[in-house]
Amino acid sequence: MEDFEIVELYWNRDENAITQTDRKYGKYCRKIAYSILFNHEDTEECVNDTWLQTWNTIPPQRPERLSTYLGKICRNIAINLYEKLTAEKRGGTETDACLDEMAEVVGKESDVEEHLDLSLLTDTINAFLKTCEKQTRIIFVQRYWYMIPVKDIARENHLSESNVKMTLLRTREKLRTYLQEEGYSV
Repeated sequence: MEDFEIVELYWNRDENAITQTDRKYGKYCRKIAYSILFNHEDTEECVNDTWLQTWNTIPPQRPERLSTYLGKICRNIAINLYEKLTAEKRGGTETDACLDEMAEVVGKESDVEEHLDLSLLTDTINAFLKTCEKQTRIIFVQRYWYMIPVKDIARENHLSESNVKMTLLRTREKLRTYLQEEGYSV
């Protein structure tokens, strides 16, 4: 079923929309959630919450790219659940590592929310990524959007782990410089 047909099911309040969404994007959303939570039960909870939030936001939203819309919802729910589950015992997980690496560039979440308009920051980061080589972009997105472990990124891209780590380090440094040039204090 095409995305526009699934969106139309949501607009018509047809419960089949959820079944079709799960059929087409369930694996994709589960991968996103699991890469953050590393727990099958929490992943399923996150995916179910994604379907519920999608049901509650379409309408009024009418996403042009359903996969991106669902991915963003799922990722945000997974990160929120992760923070809730680890509030007292931070540290040591892949998700912590990703969040800490990016915090070095853009600051802690509370700092970002206080000082920057997040949509402008997102646009700026996307503009920066357009200046990067394709493989660098892929590695960056795999690490900081999907929160995939470095060893898995290396395997998927046929690179050494040290090559991936160095690419990420250099990209973060370039991003920091780019953000400063764009007027962000980092």
